[in-house]
Amino acid sequence: MSSELSQAKRLVVKVGSSLVTNGGQGLDHGALTRWVLQIAALRKHGREVILVSSGAIAEGMQRLGWKKRPKSVHELQAAAAVGQMGLVQVYESCFRQHNLLTSQILLTHDDLADRKRYLNARSTLRTLLGLGVIPIINENDTVATDEIRVGDNDTLGSLVTNLIEADALIILTDQAGLFEADPRKQPDAKLVRIANAADPALEKMAGGAGSQIGLGGMLTKVIAAQRAARSGAHTVIASGHEPDVLVRLIKGEAIGTLLRAQSATLAARKQWLADHLQLRGSVTLDAGAVRALADDGKSLLPIGVSDVSGEFERGEAVSCRDEAGAEIARGLINYSASETRRILRSPSSEIEARLGYVDDLELIHRDNLVLL
Repeated sequence: MSSELSQAKRLVVKVGSSLVTNGGQGLDHGALTRWVLQIAALRKHGREVILVSSGAIAEGMQRLGWKKRPKSVHELQAAAAVGQMGLVQVYESCFRQHNLLTSQILLTHDDLADRKRYLNARSTLRTLLGLGVIPIINENDTVATDEIRVGDNDTLGSLVTNLIEADALIILTDQAGLFEADPRKQPDAKLVRIANAADPALEKMAGGAGSQIGLGGMLTKVIAAQRAARSGAHTVIASGHEPDVLVRLIKGEAIGTLLRAQSATLAARKQWLADHLQLRGSVTLDAGAVRALADDGKSLLPIGVSDVSGEFERGEAVSCRDEAGAEIARGLINYSASETRRILRSPSSEIEARLGYVDDLELIHRDNLVLL
């Protein structure tokens, strides 16, 4: 693990709910103080650090006097809004003791799905890092209804990793790392020390969520590592209960599970396309179209599409699936769902005859398409 982390200059650190709260009884101020101390040490070692921190809902529950995590989306959003104030307040005061400036950034997946907002977020984060500021990032739970149900800051951490092209993503949890089986059910399960992030066997090893406070399980961490690997970032999943875990990791000590990025790094625009989490629909490709995309790097033409699912407009992100249903690519489509249904199985030369107009000869241009 030594070289991957010891050479990483830009780090995204994700801290789970169980590591910043007192078993759900609000924020653990002592724990936050220790995280800040370690991040301050990373800054002294010349590292740029972005912190993705959970804990807002748990703090809001404590402030509102709620003992159980509510199930209502609006109550969860209210708790997040109240708790975010406390979370940022504690981090700000702790970092100030080390003469470090912080900033609060609340994101949703929609912010990252819109190209213009994506680029604005990237510019802002890069500027903050250049100024020596530590961005503290959380999901904007007050408006992000889909995300609040998932509680998935692991995914957010991987999206931010790709957004700013970080060298590594460190996911800290209450588990020692990824085990070959669920250690709560199989006590003799072995810890996975090093693996390729793209190894499909990892998803089978990953278990479900372990506590009632946060909702992210080991599976979301494995998928986050796969996503981060697309931009060339390595991921470490380690226990936040290890003393000085961040400092020891950047010194090269092997702690937890290292999931290496071994796939080719995607170009920035294609990385943005790959990170779309909410697709508007899908198109089914015949075998010839699959070969044209996967082997020849060509654009998707209407003649290669056999079916359309969902409702989407021109310019929206859709999934491209083979006839068995496996997703092979995704991209920005040039025609709406209704238009696509009218021109599927047709040569591009017939688009005008079928629609009365022609915008593009391709259904999805290869520059707006990314293979998965």
